Amino acid sequence: MRALVTGVAGFVGSHTAEALLALGHDVRGVDVLTDYYDPALKKDNLRLLQDAGGIDFVQDDLLTTDLDRLLDGVDVVFHLAAQPGVRASWQTGFAVYADANVLATQRLLEATRQSAVQRLVYASSSSVYGRAASYPTDETTPTRPYSPYGVTKLAGEHLCTLYADNYGVPTVSLRYFTVFGPRQRPDMAMNRFIAAALEDRPIGIYGDGTQIRDFTYVGDVVAANLAAAFTPDVPPGTVVNVAGGGSITVNELVALLGTVVGRPVRTQLQPAQPGDVQRTGGTVDRAQQVLGWKPQVSVPEGLAAQVAWQRSRAV
Repeated sequence: MRALVTGVAGFVGSHTAEALLALGHDVRGVDVLTDYYDPALKKDNLRLLQDAGGIDFVQDDLLTTDLDRLLDGVDVVFHLAAQPGVRASWQTGFAVYADANVLATQRLLEATRQSAVQRLVYASSSSVYGRAASYPTDETTPTRPYSPYGVTKLAGEHLCTLYADNYGVPTVSLRYFTVFGPRQRPDMAMNRFIAAALEDRPIGIYGDGTQIRDFTYVGDVVAANLAAAFTPDVPPGTVVNVAGGGSITVNELVALLGTVVGRPVRTQLQPAQPGDVQRTGGTVDRAQQVLGWKPQVSVPEGLAAQVAWQRSRAV
């Protein structure tokens, strides 16, 4: 089977492509290699994929590339490419998010409906819920994003649903909850916290540290991606949460990090940021029922794996 992975050089994209290669699938990957963070990190991920068996890599932009050529011979699409991050999505930055997360998704869906693709897995986000009225959130919880980034991810999800409803495009949207693990982007909190702890610098915390997050290990996210792609008889337009199953405050995470690195870590409180919600947490009942998926890796286990990875890169 041939899979197309968009955003293949990124955090979740590279792990997903690696898993597909290990299962013996042919992988075509596309990535524009933006400079939102150091492109050298993405190139490192691509080298890992070449070492893992090789991919058919295309460096191009989904807004302009020939999508019919890109989808030629493809059975399954993992649409993981996106402009990430909440804080940069405000003001003039929003145009980049609208292009990468909405227009590119619509263009890919339009091409997919005229192709032989059997399933399209879309990387949505828990950001679509915003400040939910109750927790843990399930898929029937009203969506009301609290950031422009969340608005664009919800728009992409709605596009997947309407292409499923109107044209039968076999989409499955996965609402990821705070993915972490080896190869995590350097701008993400877990990566920043670990880097500061390993260098014995104060960890910068936005707000007072009482924020609650539902962290999901990248290996579990990959397993959800594969289940969404290969589980038979999943109705087009399906939407499911992909959550870690255990919530933790930022302060508790910092204390746990000190245990993992073997010394107390210092913190430095910083002003709360617009768009940051106080709490995230999702149920995975629908994922278990529809995809046969549930998380396997706890926060302490996953944190230890990410610390080991970041420590190895710092040597």
